[in-house]
Amino acid sequence: MAGLELRKVEKSFGSVDVIHGVDLSVDDGEFTVFVGPSGCGKSTLLRLIAGLEDATRGSMTIGDVDVTKAEPADRGVAMVFQSYALYPHMTVEENMGFGLKMTGHPASEVSSRVARAAEILHLGPLLKRKPKQLSGGQRQRVAIGRSIVRQPKVFLFDEPLSNLDAELRVQMRLEIAKLHKDLGATMIYVTHDQVEAMTLADKIVVLRAGRVEQVGSPLHLYDDPDNAFVAGFIGSPRMNFLPAVVAASEGDTLTVRLTDMGNVVVPMNISTPHPQKGTALSLGLRPEHFDPAGAISIETPIDVIEHLGGSSFAYSRSEEEMPLTIELRDNRQVQEGDVLKTGFNPERAFLFDDGTGLRLR
Repeated sequence: MAGLELRKVEKSFGSVDVIHGVDLSVDDGEFTVFVGPSGCGKSTLLRLIAGLEDATRGSMTIGDVDVTKAEPADRGVAMVFQSYALYPHMTVEENMGFGLKMTGHPASEVSSRVARAAEILHLGPLLKRKPKQLSGGQRQRVAIGRSIVRQPKVFLFDEPLSNLDAELRVQMRLEIAKLHKDLGATMIYVTHDQVEAMTLADKIVVLRAGRVEQVGSPLHLYDDPDNAFVAGFIGSPRMNFLPAVVAASEGDTLTVRLTDMGNVVVPMNISTPHPQKGTALSLGLRPEHFDPAGAISIETPIDVIEHLGGSSFAYSRSEEEMPLTIELRDNRQVQEGDVLKTGFNPERAFLFDDGTGLRLR
């Protein structure tokens, strides 16, 4: 296995720039997830690493080898696509070993590697079946097995679970996590699903419009986002953003008013330079951080309630594009149409500059 280094990597299609100077280090054996909305460049970046696209500028190394200009077959990578791309006329065993056979590996080595991959993925009883006799999850395991037998330096996954139903996605997510633990392999995984990113990754790379917004562990990005985009993208349900204006500033205390929450005053501990009085900000608060016993009290009418068993979510201002979401936990007494009295503690909230989206710390 090996680590990966990207230095000032750019990609343009004609006059359109899609990847903008990406710098990234992936450690040997690390599970790194590229996450972001559709069109942010995550799949393009993965294809650049695989060699399926040529970088316009910048360099890439895998291990100690510069692979910027190397052919895909010479990079030591194996890719698992969203589509299983299995040969329908071949058995599972033949599908998994076909690539090795075509590159001239001895039959005994092909059989040995296929058997080992089948053992890891629990495919032994299925080796003589053809793809049409397999479920979607089994087919994806075969596609992963086809990568394992190549013994690559880096595994690349391009939204491999997108074609599976919800239950199978959870099962395959667990299997991929276990596979990483068993192999100790360097893996790079692309998804738009931040739940997959949070549950699988050692390191998450949040992308927007071809740029890296922030890199860090799942809990680091959840607890300490650099900007409103990362804060809103990481966490499910997404963070609430409440309009606020600066009311006063004294020492490290910046006091803001929540303009659509009855001008409730919230003191925040901010050590960076304070914006001027009247400056528009956004106060970010996660649905799970509302607390009726919190130091700041608010009231809001409830339009819709979703009961999920272990917890419930109340939605206010449902006519807006991003309604206010409040986790009720075990509170099942709240009804639609009620005015909910709740609150929060300022240390659980974040402040963001409305103009730049950057966080005030």
